[in-house]
Amino acid sequence: MDHRSVKTTTPTVITVKMWPPSKSTRLMLVERMTNNLSTPSIFSRKYGLLTPQQAQQDANRIEDLAFSSANKHFQNQPDGDDGTSAVQIYAKESSKLMLQAIKRGPKGRLFDLSGGRRAFIDEAEARELLRPLADPTNNSYTKIRFTNRSFGSEAAKIAVTVLSSIKHQLREVDLSDFVAGRPEAEAIEVMNMFSSALEGSKLRYLDLSDNALGEKGIRAFASLIKSQRDLEELYLMNDGISEDAARAVRELLPSTAKIRVLQFHNNMTGDEGAVAIAEIVNNCPCLEDFRCSSTRIGSEGGVALAEALESCGRLKKLDLRDNMFGVEGGIALGMSLSVLSELTEIYMSYLNLEDEGTEALSEALINSAPSLRVLELAGNDITVESTGKLADCIASKQCLSKLNLSENELKDEGTVLIAKALDEGHDQLAEVDMSTNMMRRAGARALAQTVLKKQSFKLLNINGNFISEEGVDEVNDMFKDSPDKLGLLDDNDPDGEEDFEDEDEEEDSELEAKLGGLKIKQEEE
Repeated sequence: MDHRSVKTTTPTVITVKMWPPSKSTRLMLVERMTNNLSTPSIFSRKYGLLTPQQAQQDANRIEDLAFSSANKHFQNQPDGDDGTSAVQIYAKESSKLMLQAIKRGPKGRLFDLSGGRRAFIDEAEARELLRPLADPTNNSYTKIRFTNRSFGSEAAKIAVTVLSSIKHQLREVDLSDFVAGRPEAEAIEVMNMFSSALEGSKLRYLDLSDNALGEKGIRAFASLIKSQRDLEELYLMNDGISEDAARAVRELLPSTAKIRVLQFHNNMTGDEGAVAIAEIVNNCPCLEDFRCSSTRIGSEGGVALAEALESCGRLKKLDLRDNMFGVEGGIALGMSLSVLSELTEIYMSYLNLEDEGTEALSEALINSAPSLRVLELAGNDITVESTGKLADCIASKQCLSKLNLSENELKDEGTVLIAKALDEGHDQLAEVDMSTNMMRRAGARALAQTVLKKQSFKLLNINGNFISEEGVDEVNDMFKDSPDKLGLLDDNDPDGEEDFEDEDEEEDSELEAKLGGLKIKQEEE
């Protein structure tokens, strides 16, 4: 045999790609999840069983979300990756989202009386309006919304008869603004009646806002509140929650272990009331959304709330606007923010933070809350003195979509620092409000140049500043291709304060140097 005629064959290596899954595989997963979600189990005995239609909708949504997450991961992998890790993420996300759907339980129907004009309800009208709730053959309502309709005692008698018969199936109850215009004695009587009718229900959502409750109103709902151990969302906004009322809430709530949303906006709580609310917050390990804005809280109450928030590691949204925390409260909040790594929205405007409080917050946030999307610090007497730390904080927040620093005193120098902080990255930036900041032409130009680079940008507000007429013309020209992205400039004062009128061109030249790479060359006509 002539060995020279023998050819050496190199084995063919076949690479099997695990990702993406075929259409049939994805459909098979949806079918499997639909069956799991609609089949009786130990979970369905606790959370309720989804109908086949609900299970199908959830399964489609879950598969789509899981596929998107896995596919995004796969696209970021190096060439040659076989997709094994993407498949693992696909399975893990599907399992996690399916468990969430099971725990949410069946999607119940909403019975809503809030439409139409605000009106008093008499006995006859109540009987007619509530007829669907009273029909046992066609009643799968798990949510009721009685807001915007005022119940008197006679109408309430009809309502409580109906509510008593269906309270076992209710999961969400909205009784906001449901005794408007009633005399106090009648309003308290109606609250007591509704409370007794709903006592023992297993609610996840309760809204008692806009009822001018005060302590009397809170205690009128005592039997309902005391029976709630599974609440996830509690709203007590614009309720006249005083110090004593806040203590009553703390006293009556039997459990706060599952509360995710807690809102006390627009009350007269004060420092002592804030201390009581802080005790509630301290026992809300699952809290994700906390709002205690416009509640007349000073430094003492602010410090108490800040310390309590340290125990809320899952917090995502924090709204404390329009209080009087001051520097001391700001420093305490800084300590809290350093451990609240999951925050995505921070609203701390009008807290009298000043430079020292702002620096404390900024320094804490530099190494915390990496996914922050909204930062509002308007009206805090912030000057250029603390803007360096603030700029460092903003530069670190690459997910930022909204920044509000209006009604401060950043002037041109501080504005340029903020513009530089936003210059690199920040691809999701959509809105910047730097109105009323004693800003002149150089600061306005720097900010405009920065935001115009962002594809997702929608609105720049620099109204109420000291921009010269030439500066206004320049900024308008920069936005000539997207005028809708520039807010009004009708409140701008070209002359500015007397101190600014006498400043010479040297300051503008110095600021031009600080702009560095921010300057965009205008095309020649």
